[in-house]
Amino acid sequence: MLFKTDFRGSYAILFVELEIGETIVAEPGAMVSMEGDIEVNTSTGGIFKALKRAFLGGEHFFLNKYISHSKSKISFAPLLPGDIEVIDIKNGFFLQSTSYLASQETISIDTKFGGFKTFFSGEGFFLLKLSGYGKAAISAFGGIYHKELEPGEAITVDTGHIVGFDETVKYSVRTFGGIKSTLFGGEGLVVDLVGPGRVYIQTRNSPAFINWIKNLIPRDTASK
Repeated sequence: MLFKTDFRGSYAILFVELEIGETIVAEPGAMVSMEGDIEVNTSTGGIFKALKRAFLGGEHFFLNKYISHSKSKISFAPLLPGDIEVIDIKNGFFLQSTSYLASQETISIDTKFGGFKTFFSGEGFFLLKLSGYGKAAISAFGGIYHKELEPGEAITVDTGHIVGFDETVKYSVRTFGGIKSTLFGGEGLVVDLVGPGRVYIQTRNSPAFINWIKNLIPRDTASK
């Protein structure tokens, strides 16, 4: 199985070349094109895991499996404009719930609650846990870059900018500053990450972008 990403940056697309009998799993709606004899199966990947993905992680209840019966090629793209990174999964990796794109069948997907939801910030921090060994394609809103944390090295990241991090990284979620900073400082929740391990960060904040768009939509104040 060969992964290749083209148009890196704002409008990246992932191409996967499959040999006979190979399978790639992907987020529903992510497929762009297919070449060759490819069978598509839709499954939950386990009913309990699917329920957690849907109701906790905000992900689709189902996942699509693409099984190649010939030498084939398939492409995927995320919903939001941004970059794609193909990473190696070794044991465990935590992924922000909207950043999953595709992965090899050897990787299982579960949902983990990463922190808390505060009355003031209106944010939650849910993570997908990728377990096993193989390659996974993760997506970002905007550009994506990664930092390799040494043992004991720490970084603080806004939760809206987190893409994912290795299971070896310790993390804790908290409000940004005090209540005044949370209410008036334009920040909500941040996550403190302590190495060792990889941390992936996106250059744009999708929740903040969505809220900005909402504020531009005229409100109907007419009485009915």
